Amino acid sequence: MTQVVTLSAPNAQDCVALAEIELCGELMIAAADALEDRLSPDRIDEVLNVGVETTEPVPTIPRQGRHRG
Repeated sequence: MTQVVTLSAPNAQDCVALAEIELCGELMIAAADALEDRLSPDRIDEVLNVGVETTEPVPTIPRQGRHRG
């Protein structure tokens, strides 16, 4: 018997995980391109666009519910 895997629409946790993976990828690319051994805190902020003011609304990430037990 063949097992079928169904793909559902991404939920909030999927979106958060994908955003985190994308940010990690950006940091890895920046680290690979860096001449120094480590990225400076300022360079990390630059890669992650921390503190950049834009006129576009910033999307918010929904908080996860309490752990279910």
